[in-house]
Amino acid sequence: MTTASCVAAAVDAAVLAHLAPNGVLRAAINFGNSVLAQRDEVSGEALGVSVELARELGRRLGVPTALVSFDAAGKVVDALKDGAWDVAFLAVDPQRGTEILFTPPYVLIEGAYMVADDSPMNSPADVDRDGVCIATGTGAAYELHLTRSLQHATLERHGTAREALDRLAAGKVQAAAGVRQVLAAYARQHAGLRVIQPSFMAIAQAMGTPAGREAGARYLGEFIEAMKADGFVARALARSGQGDASVASAF
Repeated sequence: MTTASCVAAAVDAAVLAHLAPNGVLRAAINFGNSVLAQRDEVSGEALGVSVELARELGRRLGVPTALVSFDAAGKVVDALKDGAWDVAFLAVDPQRGTEILFTPPYVLIEGAYMVADDSPMNSPADVDRDGVCIATGTGAAYELHLTRSLQHATLERHGTAREALDRLAAGKVQAAAGVRQVLAAYARQHAGLRVIQPSFMAIAQAMGTPAGREAGARYLGEFIEAMKADGFVARALARSGQGDASVASAF
């Protein structure tokens, strides 16, 4: 018996049926969030904490891992109706929770605003004003949060976070919302932009599986807690240059 077969033999059949129903773990990876996933600039190889977690999960289940690539979180959620993936790496959100069973979070990141250097806005409260238009990626956790919480500013939604940031750089909107590290990297490459302190929200990143797969969800929750406790998540973040992201506390 191979090592993979030994691992698989130790996993409950219901778990395998939920997480790898076709004998392959199909893991949705959102390359639009560079804190969690990146591609090597030379080889194009998939890197990052979500990639490493997906492959480790496949190893423990004793099945191959197939990465299903997306460029925005909203597209990951949209692909759920087509049955395109078995596990995903997404921010926890009440709206998504009606269709996805989430684990406890494994990483905490920040949702922040970016504005022009000469903008009078210096805090999240400054941004939520009449006449302010905020560009954002459709379906991202921060977009869902802002849809519920904004009182005065309006949202301009785009297919990807990059499209939203480009709108700000072109002077078409007054602000852009996104993941702090993504905004900071964009600002370093585009003169005249700055990221506002403090953040407007904390984003809890978790693994998820489609609703109805309770046995798989329980296994995923135990897996994530083990990966945090072992230091796997922290090491994966450091290897991908994202050591400033916070590992979530144990649940």
